[in-house]
Amino acid sequence: MAQIARQGVTPRRIKNPTEPRLPLSLRPAEMPRDALEDDAIIRGVVYDAEHFVGISAEAVEAEGCRFENARFTGSRLLRSQFSDSVFSTCDFAELGAQDVSLIRCAVTGSRFTGSSWKSGTFRDVRVENCVIAPGLFRHMKLYAVVFSDCKMAGADFQSAEMHNVKFENCDLTGGQFANAKNLGVVRFEGCTLLDVFGTASLKGAVVQGPGAMELALSLAREAGLVFEP
Repeated sequence: MAQIARQGVTPRRIKNPTEPRLPLSLRPAEMPRDALEDDAIIRGVVYDAEHFVGISAEAVEAEGCRFENARFTGSRLLRSQFSDSVFSTCDFAELGAQDVSLIRCAVTGSRFTGSSWKSGTFRDVRVENCVIAPGLFRHMKLYAVVFSDCKMAGADFQSAEMHNVKFENCDLTGGQFANAKNLGVVRFEGCTLLDVFGTASLKGAVVQGPGAMELALSLAREAGLVFEP
């Protein structure tokens, strides 16, 4: 059962994600030289309002890059990695990402609606002020990840591995955590946790704020308890 932080009890802390290590100077993207395509290796590039709509790419390696207002709508990425990079006001709607990893990345003000991330890794990642409703993160490995001020109704973390993961001020109404693996500290602070599924898989998580009662009701529902007036 989830632990509820109480006054006078020192809550278990989350390791803050390591910030992206961007180069001191970035060069503007040059197309098609810096296109996201099979086996591309890209370093120190800034993409400003570039469109990667409907592309299909495998084994992309991007390091030390900045993506501003970039669109990845409806694209497919396979076996790729983005490290030490920043994504600002980007559109990942309907993106299909299989075995894609984000390492030391920050994502702000972006849209993940209908995106699917499967079997990849988020390590040292901060996702802030984003719309992830719904978004799939099945079988993902999450290490030192923070979701902050995000709209995440219906987000699906089935069979995800979570170690040092924090959700703060997020709307997780209808979220799915069935078969998720809590391998370390997992915290929910100030979140909306109505009608969450797979609550038994959150054993050991720390819940702070009004979401504690909401999560308890979801746990009771899954246990088959019936409350009568």
